Amino acid sequence: MNKKDASPALSMAERREQGLLWIDTGENMNQQKFARNLCQKFNQTGAEESEKRTEIWKELFASCGKDVWIEPPLTLAMGNTVSIRDNTYINSNLTLVDYYKITIGKGVLIAPNVVISSTNHPMHYRARMHGEMYCKEVVIEDHVWIGMGAVICAGVTIGMGSVIG
Repeated sequence: MNKKDASPALSMAERREQGLLWIDTGENMNQQKFARNLCQKFNQTGAEESEKRTEIWKELFASCGKDVWIEPPLTLAMGNTVSIRDNTYINSNLTLVDYYKITIGKGVLIAPNVVISSTNHPMHYRARMHGEMYCKEVVIEDHVWIGMGAVICAGVTIGMGSVIG
């Protein structure tokens, strides 16, 4: 048996974590359904239902700090890959393509219609013919302001105090 045959194939989750190409084969399907269901519940809450929103965030995200405010609608894929620290304000229509880690620091302001994606597709068409993609962590450090309509791509780190957009 050669060395290649001796090692088991990596799962899609392991491939994602290592930044290798992967395909969404359904390994994530239960988490996606769970997250999208919670997201839909959140998007249907009224402004006066802050306690209900907070309970949904606790269930939806990997972690969510104190004094966080998120305006609906919110769109995401997984939820459990996202960490949001204290005193962060997220305006309406945030889209998180969060198949891998997204960390949002303390005191961050996110304007309307922002997209943050930890997932991307290869540049060469042959490498994406079957939906192949790769993931890289996104880190938004403390006290960042992300302006309206900004798109933050996989692998980006935004330094403390930066203004984007």
